[in-house]
Amino acid sequence: MIERWVIHLPVVVNDLASAQRLARVVAHWSHLLPQTEPGGTTVSSEDDQNLRHWVFCDRRLSEGRRCLLRPEHEGDCSSRARPR
Repeated sequence: MIERWVIHLPVVVNDLASAQRLARVVAHWSHLLPQTEPGGTTVSSEDDQNLRHWVFCDRRLSEGRRCLLRPEHEGDCSSRARPR
């Protein structure tokens, strides 16, 4: 099995919606790096980092990547984000 490491980059905002919005921006930007998996992005409260909230839908697509739409979106999953 290949050993993998995860980088945790703390960024602090004041509420869940702002955290998810900022995380989406950072994840979309980071997709340019082949080592990143933007669809696996989660956010958590600073005081309860074990309880994580998905930034994107957590379902996997047929090609193994994650859906890049918001959690609980309507319609089919997509490997591309839809404009608001």
